[in-house]
Amino acid sequence: MKPKIVLTHWVHPEIIDYLQTTATVIPNTTRETLPREELLLRSKDADALMVFMPDRIDADFLDACPQLKIIGAALKGYDNLDVEACTQRGIWLSIVPDLLTIPTAELTIGLLLGLTRHMLEGDRHIRSGSFHGWRPELYGIGLTGRTIGIIGMGAVGQAIAKRLSGFDMKIVYSDNIALPVNQEQAWNARHVSLEELLAISNFVVPMVPMTPQTLHLINADAIDKMQPGSYLINACRGSVVDEQAVINALHTGQLNGYAADVFEMEEWSRSGRPGSIPSALLDNTKQTFFTPHIGSAVNEVRIEIERQAAENIIQALAGEKPVGAINSPAFSRV
Repeated sequence: MKPKIVLTHWVHPEIIDYLQTTATVIPNTTRETLPREELLLRSKDADALMVFMPDRIDADFLDACPQLKIIGAALKGYDNLDVEACTQRGIWLSIVPDLLTIPTAELTIGLLLGLTRHMLEGDRHIRSGSFHGWRPELYGIGLTGRTIGIIGMGAVGQAIAKRLSGFDMKIVYSDNIALPVNQEQAWNARHVSLEELLAISNFVVPMVPMTPQTLHLINADAIDKMQPGSYLINACRGSVVDEQAVINALHTGQLNGYAADVFEMEEWSRSGRPGSIPSALLDNTKQTFFTPHIGSAVNEVRIEIERQAAENIIQALAGEKPVGAINSPAFSRV
């Protein structure tokens, strides 16, 4: 019998075709997240899962799936997946580490421009029918000569810095490891402490993974250290930013604007996460600019992410170590 692969979310048809050459595929044909009970029902005799950000795979889930050999995550971050529980049960866990970098960097810059130049507000103005030609309104802030602070100079942080260097901006960054000097010079970037970054930046962009240490990294205290009237852009993980602190800072004017592609309510692995985006953020249409977690939503990129996740699954089912493996199972179920 062919092995059984369950896809927890919608994927492109060509990926299903690829997997069906060697396995029986159980797809999710909707664009919604399946209830946990339904996913368990589909997965109880599965050999492999392809999972996505909304999925929470813990020890209890794994114990209900005794045939599972590989979890192929179409993800870069994996805090919603219990790595140790997989390892102890002889289950490979693989990720796709690199493909989200460029599209996320591009979207971050789009959020920055959209927020500071009132693009969404301008679009609404046009569509209202009240635009009758140029007027001295919706004046924003330009990027040239301004200082942007990037917290975390990993792959995405570097991609942002590289692209923003063309805007003649001053780039400061905080990270445990400094860039090579020639790279700093090419991008007009300077390594500083987090405190200095917050104090001197017109725009602050956190670009760090979700860990216990980065939960609410940007909280009320951090925002108070920022320049009055500065801007905050979050396209990494929702819970890196304390949304209630942002609401308060927008009200007082400490923050002039907030843009985000990610939200605290999406942190499915976090106990006590908010159930929704605060209405005070949604109602503040003049100081905020939001997108629905589309950082990697470039069609050819998503296809390649799914393809690499699928290749990891096929490799594991063939008894090989998946290229994207992040663990070494205690034993093999293959």
